[in-house]
Amino acid sequence: MNYKLPKKERLYAEKEIKELFSEGSSFFLFPFKVQFFVKKHGEHGTPKVLFSVSKKKIKKAVDRNFVKRRMKESYRLNKSLLSGLENKELLLGLIYVGTKKMEFQQIQEKVILTLHKLVKTLEAKTPEHE
Repeated sequence: MNYKLPKKERLYAEKEIKELFSEGSSFFLFPFKVQFFVKKHGEHGTPKVLFSVSKKKIKKAVDRNFVKRRMKESYRLNKSLLSGLENKELLLGLIYVGTKKMEFQQIQEKVILTLHKLVKTLEAKTPEHE
């Protein structure tokens, strides 16, 4: 199991971020708003992920970065839950909408629940014959 989170697995291109937010779907699972989009013409099956913490919700940059680090770590450790989506190019945005910092254990539990819900949602949307 590869537990790294290299640059090719992070969503940083402005064009792809615009595509994610303009054409993607979303759901809410506290403390995350999850934005996702499956590209139809994906060459590779590596999910790309974006982490965001609202400046309105958490005022101090130190605290926002702290929450982002915890989100990245919990995603990195549990990204194997998305292994069933290897044939699709998935763009994923995890947006933290809570107003307080959470413990790592709590964030990790929520990330696991979020990834499970995402997989179920994508399996429901995708026909079996593809």
